[in-house]
Amino acid sequence: MFYDIFNGDADGLCALHQLRLVEPRPEAIIISGVKRDIKLLKQVVGVTGAVITVLDISLDSNREYLPALLATCRIMYIDHHFAGSIPDSGNLETHIDADPEVCTSLLVDRLLGGRFRPWAVVAAFGDNLHRTAAAVAPTDWSTAQLDQARELGELLNYNSYGAALEDLHFTPQALYAAIRPYEDPFEFFRKSPVLSRLRDGFAGDMQAAAGLAPYRECRAGRVFMLPGEPWARRVAGVFINEKARDMPESAHVLLTENSDKSYMISVRAPLADKRGADILCRQFPTGGGRAAAAGINSLPPALLPEFLRAFEEVFAQ
Repeated sequence: MFYDIFNGDADGLCALHQLRLVEPRPEAIIISGVKRDIKLLKQVVGVTGAVITVLDISLDSNREYLPALLATCRIMYIDHHFAGSIPDSGNLETHIDADPEVCTSLLVDRLLGGRFRPWAVVAAFGDNLHRTAAAVAPTDWSTAQLDQARELGELLNYNSYGAALEDLHFTPQALYAAIRPYEDPFEFFRKSPVLSRLRDGFAGDMQAAAGLAPYRECRAGRVFMLPGEPWARRVAGVFINEKARDMPESAHVLLTENSDKSYMISVRAPLADKRGADILCRQFPTGGGRAAAAGINSLPPALLPEFLRAFEEVFAQ
């Protein structure tokens, strides 16, 4: 049995696509979810004797599920989030690098010797690593190709945000199935019918968020708040990435109300100094991520003042 487990955003999608272009596994069981659904190894608890590939989800967040799986399964783990201590097992192969200028698709690109680098570039754009994406892109690409790769990465990433799969335009599995026939991302860009739906959805959601004033401004940066609506959950990642690019010297926070009145929080460290987002978010329950971009799935309203104080302490230096 083969299992391919990946984060449902652009990085996870493109990481898996690169690997399977080299080593197809059409029989693999595909497991994914919305971007914040990162404890995906929970879905294979009890599996034995399998070969499992895990992409773009934190090892630290899935640590409790690893011992039983590693007893009988072989696992390849590729990721760029905080991992903590890595289990010592002959059944575990890891390629983990938390450098803020790296994404999982770029780690896969290293493993494959750049064989399908255009997809890694798409992923880097989707992960808001615009300078890195442009730097590693093939030198013969035109400005138009860079723009297409950026749009594709951002649209794939946009589709991953939501409280549940019902918020998304496509499930990650369906989006991967749409990508799988295409070795060339520009052919996918030209031919795939899914992009028109993502473009239309993206335009409408961004229009709904247009003109939103900061909820709070301080020395550390800006805090924005969106309502607990499906459009707001879908646009959260692209919205906060855009605000971060507008003011690269500042940190940014986006608060989106959950159905239980808690807050889903997205944090972006200053693009000029991509450190601290994970340190901030791991101080609170359901928090995690990486140095440049992190989040909290469910912050109780009573903890919001404490979170805002911590935001200033981490970034107002």
